[in-house]
Amino acid sequence: MGAAMNPPNTSDTQAPRSRARGRLQLILILALVIGPMVLATGMYKLQFWVPQSRSYHGELIGNGQTRADIGVPAQEQRWQILVTAPDACAADCQQLVYLARQIQIGLGRDASRASHALASAAPVAAAYDAQLQREYPQLQRYPLDRAAYLKGAGAEQGPRLWIVDPHGNLVLRYDATIKGKVLLNDLRHLLKLSNIG
Repeated sequence: MGAAMNPPNTSDTQAPRSRARGRLQLILILALVIGPMVLATGMYKLQFWVPQSRSYHGELIGNGQTRADIGVPAQEQRWQILVTAPDACAADCQQLVYLARQIQIGLGRDASRASHALASAAPVAAAYDAQLQREYPQLQRYPLDRAAYLKGAGAEQGPRLWIVDPHGNLVLRYDATIKGKVLLNDLRHLLKLSNIG
């Protein structure tokens, strides 16, 4: 009769259930926070589920290379359209230098966020040097360490045009056949996405 008067203590059975529910909630929260990071890392490292379409036209440089890695000892706090000439700056190189200036002008109100530059391993011809001083007053000019360039850029022959971010990281690379409209669209897209420079 005394047992009928005292109902069983339900708090003793609810405590393990509530602890189990709390652990399950903690596991779910951790999975929601850490799961996407693990998935993204796996996608990057193992190259699965990576979209094949892209919105840029140059060759993406995603290995952390900087200007210094291709032999250009320069500092610039803005985006840069950099032309490199591992040999003399001949017709293809000169066309890229012209294109770099036109792209910077074509940025319009964002033109102040970018600069254009030439890095050449050999001195430019006297006539072209005079033309650069006369027609390209804002062109930045740097020496190019040819050995470092060949090591950092691989077996790249001929002049190249690079888009470099304000931290000095190489972002995109183009050869001498690049069209101005395509390059301008790529750079505009990068500036739109970027909060730096």
